[in-house]
Amino acid sequence: MANDKEVLVHVEHLKKYFKVHKKDTLKAVDDVSFDIYKGETLGLVGESGCGKTTCGRTVLGLYPATEGVIEYAGRDVTKLGKKDSLWFKKRAQMIFQDPYASLDPRMTVGDIIGEGLENFGLHPNDKQERISELLSLVGLNKEHAGRFPHEFSGGQRQRIGIARALAVDPEFIVCDEPISALDVSIQAQVVNLLIKLQKELGLTYLFIAHDLSMVKHISDRVGVMYMGHIVELASSDELYGDPEHPYTKALLSAIPIPNPELERSKKVLPLEGEVGSPINCGPGCRFASRCKYASEKCKSETPKLKEIKKGHFVACHLFDK
Repeated sequence: MANDKEVLVHVEHLKKYFKVHKKDTLKAVDDVSFDIYKGETLGLVGESGCGKTTCGRTVLGLYPATEGVIEYAGRDVTKLGKKDSLWFKKRAQMIFQDPYASLDPRMTVGDIIGEGLENFGLHPNDKQERISELLSLVGLNKEHAGRFPHEFSGGQRQRIGIARALAVDPEFIVCDEPISALDVSIQAQVVNLLIKLQKELGLTYLFIAHDLSMVKHISDRVGVMYMGHIVELASSDELYGDPEHPYTKALLSAIPIPNPELERSKKVLPLEGEVGSPINCGPGCRFASRCKYASEKCKSETPKLKEIKKGHFVACHLFDK
């Protein structure tokens, strides 16, 4: 995918399969390729179970890849030794979906944030000062360092999770649905904080979510996943303004419009047919069983992600020349 920007993360033909029974294989991520450019936010959207979280975790090495290449700053991170893997872990961090489950309830906030500093030997002489800086950076007070996670609200806990991710001065952060467990009134605050931190610290994000309007707000480019495949990838404005894949069109048509008259008059594209299974699935387009345009070719041949106009990629046989 040619671009004059610097590629920080390069993912090529990534596969992550799970054995669920002796003969059954769940193809959670199946032949996914994309680049993330330095300083940008790539949004990854799709319905629950499409493989977006598994993709993010595999890119970070939390799950070993079944196949494929994951390059960070030009180095294949799937082949790093123990010493070099620490190099990658310091530069790539994760903000988890559930701020209730991702913080150890037996540790103080100071210990949670300071754990990364200790693991990488950072700020040994001014550790407490650094923890106070990080708390201030995410909108909390230094006095919060002595408290435990249960003493905070969901939004505050997610800020603690963000501070923990920032502790080791990463360049790249995977944000795994960081707002889905929060109240709607708090979601915008957390997203705006992430945008502010990105500008101040020069961060690069992979932002995983199923809230399409929030993804549009934060992302430079957006990839749409369906059952382990990326079916469309384009700039945020291009994807939301001129979607091409039938699944993307249906997905975007379901976004509520905050205007009662427009909401009543808009056309929602309902998805019919049977949802397929990612277990033991063979060739063919995964969306074929729900697509009104599906042909025999769609059921027998997997469409490749191809560039139909500059920077706009679609995996659909409707665009075969």
